This record gives sequence, C-alpha cells and structure tokens, in this order.
Amino acid sequence: MAPGSAAGQADSFLIFNQEQSEVKKMELVLRLASAEDAPVIWKMQKIAFRELLERYQDYDISPVNQSLDQLRLRCSQKDRYYYFINVDENPVGVLSVTDMQDGSRKRLSPMFILPQFQGRGYAQEAMKQAEKIHGERGWELDTILQEERLVHLYEKMGYQKTGKTAAVNPRMTLVFYQKL
Repeated sequence: MAPGSAAGQADSFLIFNQEQSEVKKMELVLRLASAEDAPVIWKMQKIAFRELLERYQDYDISPVNQSLDQLRLRCSQKDRYYYFINVDENPVGVLSVTDMQDGSRKRLSPMFILPQFQGRGYAQEAMKQAEKIHGERGWELDTILQEERLVHLYEKMGYQKTGKTAAVNPRMTLVFYQKL
C-alpha cells in the first residue's frame, strides 16, 4: 500500500470514558498533512512537548524549539509523511514517518498527542494505522528512557530495545527501539 493511500480511512475503536462510566465507539483517522499545515503542527507540537522541555531541559533537541521554517521544510521532504491524528474529525495529535520506500527501516518521529487527549489509546491506534499504511515491520524510533508511559507504549506495540542509549543531559537519556 502506498504511503498516504490509506490515510483518511477510519478505524473505529472502543474507548472507556471514566468520567461518564461508559464505553464509546470512537473513529480515529490519520489525515496526511502537507507543508501548508506546518503552522498548525508547529503550534500543536509546542503545546505537546512543553512539559517535557520543562522537565528535561533538552533545549537543543526539543521540538518546542524547532522553528516554523524547519518544520515546513520537514513537511515538504519527499520521504517524510506527517499525519494529523483525528478522532471524530478533531485533531488530537500528529505522527510523522520517514519512509524511503526502498526496504530500509522506517522511522517514527515525532509522534505526539495533545495533553488533554493523552491516556485514551490514541497513540497506540495511530501507530497501528501507520503500520497499515507503511508496513508492519522494519521500524525504528527513540524515546525518553525516563518516561515510563512512552517506554511501555512502544514495548506494548512490539518494539524492542536495540541496546543503544544516548545521554542528552544529566536529566534525560534517549533509548533506541526497533521493530523488525
């Protein structure tokens, strides 16, 4: 399946709403973004990564400090696919895939869910849809070792640690994963 060809196809999944003690069917769609969407993605990622920047002070690599021009350039790269994660037609996050389409590993980075929508299974469902579009095997990513929720998510999704880590600063270490 060509990247982007499945984008826009909805997958329904059940979510438990704790506040109302009910199970609700939600429709999650990955919508392929373009360079024109960069300002919206830029604003969303500043919100999504702000707390992590404050906690880890990773000023050199944080998406919060990425310029709009840098993001616009990334959005227009031939092998880079940015997707809005939409739930019931509302954007709740963004997922980006680098896919050379030559058999080499695909890279998931960045992926984020806005803070008010976290903990609802959206990231997991978005990853499943990205794998339907780009293939289930041959992925790599890195995440913050100290963020147990992120580590748990990726391991739950079948990613395995490569054994490689990189200290960003005394507060933060990146851990590298692959899904073969």
